[in-house]
Amino acid sequence: MKKFFVSSLVVCVVALSLVFAGAAFPIEEETVRIVDAWGRRVDVPSKVERVICSGPGCLRYLVYLNAQDFAVGVDSIEKRKSRFDSRPYAIAHPELKDKPLFGEFRGFDNPELILSLDPAPQVIFKTYANMGYDPDELQAKTGIPVVVLNYGHLVAKRKDMERSLMLMGKILGKEERAEEVIDFFNGLIEDLGMRTEDMPDDKRPSCYVGGIAYKGPHGVTSTEPNYPPFYFTDAVNVAFCGSSQNQRQVVFSRENLLSADPDKIFIDLSTTQGDRSKNALYQLANDPEYKILSAVKKNEVYGLLPYNWYTQNHGSILANAYYVGKILYPERFKDIDPMKKADEIYTFLVGKAVFENMDESFGNLAFRRINLNEIEW
Repeated sequence: MKKFFVSSLVVCVVALSLVFAGAAFPIEEETVRIVDAWGRRVDVPSKVERVICSGPGCLRYLVYLNAQDFAVGVDSIEKRKSRFDSRPYAIAHPELKDKPLFGEFRGFDNPELILSLDPAPQVIFKTYANMGYDPDELQAKTGIPVVVLNYGHLVAKRKDMERSLMLMGKILGKEERAEEVIDFFNGLIEDLGMRTEDMPDDKRPSCYVGGIAYKGPHGVTSTEPNYPPFYFTDAVNVAFCGSSQNQRQVVFSRENLLSADPDKIFIDLSTTQGDRSKNALYQLANDPEYKILSAVKKNEVYGLLPYNWYTQNHGSILANAYYVGKILYPERFKDIDPMKKADEIYTFLVGKAVFENMDESFGNLAFRRINLNEIEW
């Protein structure tokens, strides 16, 4: 009996020793090697269920892949409270703001906060990796693999976007969904082109978009020469500079705008966040020079959803494109209700119809002809 007791005690001690040894020296996960957007070879776990997304638009892609539940933390922009918000993924998933904080927005990560997350992320995805915390240094300090993604663009850099979605999908076991998202984008872009590509030149009104956001609100001269909704609808953009590669916000001078005198003016409603000096609608309504523009005199000013909000929101770009098409070529888009189309796009991408929420945030002016004389300033 005594011998049995001693033997049992030894077994228990050995078992406990193994348990504690396992806690101190965990069994390494099986890994696979991937090559990220910077050409870095990164070993990631073969099965990933916990991640964080650093940098503009990164969490948006996670939501596009129906993988928002994989996020174990968020950056500071997700925690902000504002009556203005044009990020459909955040509106559709308010639970994201309740996740623990891991760093500041635009990629300024905090390694200490990352290491305090419980459960811990298995992978850190990072967009716009040239800003904020260096990926290699972040990986070295946290011991967590960092995967760099190129966010891309729906026009000139669509392949970058597709590669990023596919890489994220591969790591998360969401490759089929990634392919569905890419096919969805391509299908909408093809549909827009088929509706407009053979439109005679004399049936194409000239147009301009002002108030484009760039790290904050801007006024009427803030535009984009290759504004995607104009590009997809073969519109005559008076600010176009002859290259489809120019995707950046630029300032189109007052003189150029007055000289071009577009038939129709579209306004990105992100401009309404700013004070009067940066509010494109206020400028059009009150500046004597802008009042002589044909579009202003003929009440041909239209509101568009903000799309450059923590980088470009692909869903809103395409929703805006259908509204632009409806205004420029009503006969070609007579089967389209732009608001319903927007919600169809958002439902597929983020899982919820959010057009009404965004429209309300921006004064119920989206996808509407705006009578500048009726706005109360």
